[in-house]
Amino acid sequence: MSTSSASLSAIRRKIEGRERISPTDALLLWREVPDEEMRSLASLVRARFHAPNACTYLLMRIINTTNVCVAQCDYCAFYTLPGQAGGYVLSQEQVFAKIDELLALGGDLAGFNGGFNPQLSLDYYCDLVRAIRARYGDRIELYAFTIAEFLYLADHASLSYTATAERLKQAGVRWITGGGSEILTEDFRLRHSKFKYTVAQFFAAQAAIVATGLRTTATMVIGFDESIEERIEHLDRTRRFQDETGAQESFLCWNFKPWATPLGDKLNNIEITPAEYLRHLALSRIYLDNIPRIRTSVLTQNERALEGLLYGADDFDIPIEDEVTQKAGATINLNFDRILDVARSLGFEPRYRHVALEHTAKAI
Repeated sequence: MSTSSASLSAIRRKIEGRERISPTDALLLWREVPDEEMRSLASLVRARFHAPNACTYLLMRIINTTNVCVAQCDYCAFYTLPGQAGGYVLSQEQVFAKIDELLALGGDLAGFNGGFNPQLSLDYYCDLVRAIRARYGDRIELYAFTIAEFLYLADHASLSYTATAERLKQAGVRWITGGGSEILTEDFRLRHSKFKYTVAQFFAAQAAIVATGLRTTATMVIGFDESIEERIEHLDRTRRFQDETGAQESFLCWNFKPWATPLGDKLNNIEITPAEYLRHLALSRIYLDNIPRIRTSVLTQNERALEGLLYGADDFDIPIEDEVTQKAGATINLNFDRILDVARSLGFEPRYRHVALEHTAKAI
């Protein structure tokens, strides 16, 4: 038996025995293991948390409150700089209209993100959340806001992360999600988002958010110019933070949509294949042995995302809007029954997951 074969056998035994794999193990799996075996190993880890044919889904809307941003990330097709034509800030009434439409369609989760708009203070966001809570109560849950916006708001307000988290919590925020993490390596951020924040700042802010009692998620975006080593570093940092806090209730990975972005132009607008996305999803499920819920991205993979349920995922959301990703080439499918039927055709029984009810149950 070759050294490589012996190492792969040892890794398989680790996974079957519920032992943790290392970054070196993950690299070998990625390079050497066929897709079918990767899928099988991911399913073994999935079965620790979920019944084989069970899956959940959300019907949600990403509400982009402003497209004015000073971060200038080269993978973004969404932003306008302050003073440029086309910039906007949503009023509370415009946000309410979007929530009303979501509720009418049967959804109950609104995610919020936008740009780093220097004209918007922390008060704008706190007032918006208070108004939503007053109008809708627990009929709607909010992923408000992303860690990227949180970091900017704290800096813009000259407040500590803890003080910023407390202000948002008092306004009615329950979740600060991992959105904006992309690839959590310092080299990646220097290449593509040098005006955003560092990896160290990301996790310092997350720690303060969790200590304040807010809930969080883990996210990742692949398909830029990152190496497999950078992907594994991201997964390893995510797993270590979960070891320390136990706070990340899910992990969502989606793929970079390149259209109309400066980076996309450099990459000839080539996206990663669905096969590569599914393979990465499987590796994520195997590596993140301490995060119970792995979500697959209908927004960026469309119906192919449902195959992610065979590669370790157990959850997906059906979005009705996300202007940030749509500007870069994502398409929205409002035929909800068609999407659910694909999941059923693969042998799964999708059940709607009410995030607001989950919050209420955990609070009792």
